[in-house]
Amino acid sequence: MSTEQDLDADILLVEDDPNDAELVLRALKRAGTVASIVHVQDGAEALDYLYGRGAFAGRAGHSQPKLMLLDLKLPKLTGLEVLREVRAHPELQRQVVVMLTSSREERDLQEAYRSGVNSYVVKAVNFEELMDSLSRLAHYWLRVNQIPQLRKS
Repeated sequence: MSTEQDLDADILLVEDDPNDAELVLRALKRAGTVASIVHVQDGAEALDYLYGRGAFAGRAGHSQPKLMLLDLKLPKLTGLEVLREVRAHPELQRQVVVMLTSSREERDLQEAYRSGVNSYVVKAVNFEELMDSLSRLAHYWLRVNQIPQLRKS
């Protein structure tokens, strides 16, 4: 069940691997990223959060995340399927989506950009490098970049 804290997250982290999710959350915190973060574990849950349905039904009328960190290989719906769904929805198509993945496959990169990803970031293996890249990523998308507020209708 969602909590009041879940209603207006700055970052939606979509990651099925609990170890990777913990590393990303730790890296963001350690890098000084001051943002509310909601973590979901699969593509279907990500769409439930964005659409305000299922466990997140109380989100109607709340802001969408400023940033979605989306893994490529997810259960239920892949990251690419989630991305295509988001880009096809008139109220979500401006959602900032960063593919955060371990895949260095050129075909994955090409397909992500063809599907409308804003950025494609390969997860660093070294924690310090991961922290640095996530710090820069969060700083840019949450502080430097300007986007219109996205509301859930």
